[in-house]
Amino acid sequence: MRVRLAGLVWGMAVAAALSAVAPAFADDTGPLATDLHETIVHVPMTEHGFFGDSHRELVATTWQPDGPGPFPLIVLSHGNPPNARDRVKVGRYREVPQIREFVRMGFMVIVPIRRGYGATGGTFAEDAGSCHGADYEAAGKAAAQDILATIAYADTLPQVDKHHVVLVGQSAGGFASLAAASFDPPGLVAVVNFSGGRGGDPVKHPGEPCAPENMAKTIGHFASTTRVPVLWHYVENDKYFAPDYTRSWFAAFQAAGGRGEFVMEAPFGQNGHGMFSVERSIPIWLPHVQKFLAGVVPVKTAGGGAGALTPASGAAVGAPEPTPATSGPQVESD
Repeated sequence: MRVRLAGLVWGMAVAAALSAVAPAFADDTGPLATDLHETIVHVPMTEHGFFGDSHRELVATTWQPDGPGPFPLIVLSHGNPPNARDRVKVGRYREVPQIREFVRMGFMVIVPIRRGYGATGGTFAEDAGSCHGADYEAAGKAAAQDILATIAYADTLPQVDKHHVVLVGQSAGGFASLAAASFDPPGLVAVVNFSGGRGGDPVKHPGEPCAPENMAKTIGHFASTTRVPVLWHYVENDKYFAPDYTRSWFAAFQAAGGRGEFVMEAPFGQNGHGMFSVERSIPIWLPHVQKFLAGVVPVKTAGGGAGALTPASGAAVGAPEPTPATSGPQVESD
């Protein structure tokens, strides 16, 4: 009886730890955001397999400002939960408060759900292999194909300005965006990488990603063919990727010729890795994004002119409080 009770207590503790650090995905069950012209679309792509090519469709969602456009485009990419069983929970990745800010800046936003996740489902295409010998380059290139297919699809839409495309991604989505940028897709002008990487697990090895040297090598390869600037945005208390690793990845990016800026925010909540997904964090990261993108795309104010924005969204009820910062973010650039 005591053994069973001890096992139950241990299991409950592990479950609590997992729930505290698991990626938070937005609820897809609510009504469509008609004020943002939210629309569900299907992105065609060709999948190259061992037995030949096959055709797939990715479920994606679009949001846009009022009017006919054309609008500059943001392709927003989701992350990859440590537990494979949680991939279905990605749903359609409806980060509506964050997307609303991008739309207010004048962007059309499209959010593709990559193969093996959420609303798209099917076979997972981004397996990096074992922790010790992770093949991040193959995983990144596989994810990039879904993003490139999304850009090609969006280029056919009359409301899209295909000459001003920005890739934005969180966690594995940030890494996928770096990989996609290395293919130099037409119209790409910038990348915003929120806490990007692969191989992190906040429960099994907090802050210590699998094979970080492989990630640095892969990022160097991607950087060598990337032609646009990249904003790297990280948080000091990231339990997936500790600061020493993310700084080394940015150094590898620069050493290979990559251009960009690295921002390290003060600690946020219990695990800063998911900062982007918390509505209350918008006033923290939005000014960095506005300033960065203003150099490549005209940024609109709430009144319709160019310039800085103040967030429209208020504080989320029940959202985690950020840890008080004793100093501002650390910013590095090339």
